Amino acid sequence: MTSEKITTHDAQDDPRNRDLKVYVNGALLHRDEAVVSVYDSGFMLGDGMWEGLRLYNGKWAFFEEHMDRLFESCKAVSLDIGMSRKEVLHAVNQTAAANGMTSDAHCRLMITRGVKVKPFQHPSLSRAGPTVVIIAEHSKPTSNLQKNGIRLATVPQVRGLPMSQDAKFNSHSKLNCVIACLQAEQAGADEGLMLDPHGFVNTTNACNFFIVRRGEVWTSTGDYCMNGVTRQKIIDLCRANGVPVYERNFSLVQAYGAEEAFLTGTFGAQTPVAEIDGKPIGSGQTAGPVTKRLQSLYKQLIAAHTSG
Repeated sequence: MTSEKITTHDAQDDPRNRDLKVYVNGALLHRDEAVVSVYDSGFMLGDGMWEGLRLYNGKWAFFEEHMDRLFESCKAVSLDIGMSRKEVLHAVNQTAAANGMTSDAHCRLMITRGVKVKPFQHPSLSRAGPTVVIIAEHSKPTSNLQKNGIRLATVPQVRGLPMSQDAKFNSHSKLNCVIACLQAEQAGADEGLMLDPHGFVNTTNACNFFIVRRGEVWTSTGDYCMNGVTRQKIIDLCRANGVPVYERNFSLVQAYGAEEAFLTGTFGAQTPVAEIDGKPIGSGQTAGPVTKRLQSLYKQLIAAHTSG
């Protein structure tokens, strides 16, 4: 097994990304000129929400589901995006077109509460309206992700209770995930496997987590993890194709004993897990048969969703 550090967001190098145009509040600027104010609430406080979108065949996959999550989250924190869904779609399409993108592109759409009049916390100090930034990159996952799989380490940093900071917010405040990632690296792994407040297996610092035991697919209850769009698509595909799937509490013992494990996310789709805490999962490298079947079904879903 390789000792090379990889992450679920490792992408092939693409020289076109050196001259990207980035959308900043309606303007398309060269990446070197795309900046926000140091008084921006996103920079200053992590006060904002974001979505990751993937472009296939000229269409953003599951755009409406991503907008459901974005608009619901912004409403929950009283952040007015200042754009309709149609206007957001136009903006991401405009950004893709400016960069000559039709497929194999990944977009990070970011909304913050905007520029503050003073460098303090209160949201009322953001009076200029929201800041909207769209970074779209030519982006294909590296072959190593499927060939070698991801090595996880269980980390002390947990996904918290909804009343502390609800994990269902895809917020700019990602420090808990950054800490988990650092803890995993310090343990010699690629990413961190995070537990919920009760000690059950939850999610990684970057993706949703699944295991396969005796032909059954298990994932967490979803109470303490990001309600991932790809996560839900995999659950739906299992149910539609006769694959037993359960959203349930399970322990590390059960994860260690799994025949397969994989991660889900917009960028990497389904990424096999090679090991957890130094213990090999299945073959210890490539995707197992259930994972491969779900990868195939997901590719078919994407093709159907983005055709025409």
